[in-house]
Amino acid sequence: MEFLRPASWEEALAAKAEHPAAVPIAGGTDVMVEINFDHRRPEYLMDLNRIGDLYAWEVAGDTVRLGASVPYTRIMEELRAELPGLALASHTVASPQIRHRGGVGGNLGTASPAGDAHPALLAAGAEVEVESVRGARRIPIDDFYTGVKRNALEPDELIRAVHVKKAGGPQQYSKVGTRNAMVIAVCAFGIALHPGTRTVRTGIGSAAPTPVRARAAEEFLNAALEEGGFWDNGKIITPSVAKRFADLCAGACNPIDDVRGTAGYRRHAVGVMARRTLTWTWESYRGAGRTTEGAA
Repeated sequence: MEFLRPASWEEALAAKAEHPAAVPIAGGTDVMVEINFDHRRPEYLMDLNRIGDLYAWEVAGDTVRLGASVPYTRIMEELRAELPGLALASHTVASPQIRHRGGVGGNLGTASPAGDAHPALLAAGAEVEVESVRGARRIPIDDFYTGVKRNALEPDELIRAVHVKKAGGPQQYSKVGTRNAMVIAVCAFGIALHPGTRTVRTGIGSAAPTPVRARAAEEFLNAALEEGGFWDNGKIITPSVAKRFADLCAGACNPIDDVRGTAGYRRHAVGVMARRTLTWTWESYRGAGRTTEGAA
């Protein structure tokens, strides 16, 4: 195994162009586990730790540009107001040591359906900024996951940042695991209210071959909230609407049985999380005076 250590982003892109099979490593919280257990033995390993831009975040207008290697700890501490769903998801990542090292770019690069950041990014409607020597592009999060641990990156591309609009309404995240720490999700659920467009988005993790949205549930809830005038009158969402939303979220799953849980349990748990997080976010929205500021 050869070790590449570019000193700049330009050097990294050049190295990736020359060695498309090179595996990038920053936090190393996924890659090193696979290497240590001899599940993966890449010919080239590319260390990105010297590239400072990957560890920076900035706000431009209504959007946060989050460097691919910004650690989960900093997301929790510095971006709780702007990206509440992602901050909540960051709290559930493994141990404090791993939260200090790992970042969203690693979750996206690995593209595991159990990655903790994926449901929050789907619910927020993020875009992934990728680049190669051929140029840069942004991939909508809905188009990023292409299969089990596969993503839309070309062989010569690297993830540089994630663009997420600042929260215009409440967001929530919930995760089921066998214990509270150091656990891979049995399943996870994210939800974000977007009052500016009067829409709701969801994200489901570890309950399908890829992270997914519950689109039918979103369409049902968006119509129910609009028809009932809920965005304006601030009424409590009726139990029948919440139950139907939860059932449709459970129906969006395509899980498997494995050592962490059965397919049936995952569907049930996603439904429970969907109903609870919808209740929590809607109560927050009602309590905040039903602001319609912000964007989806």
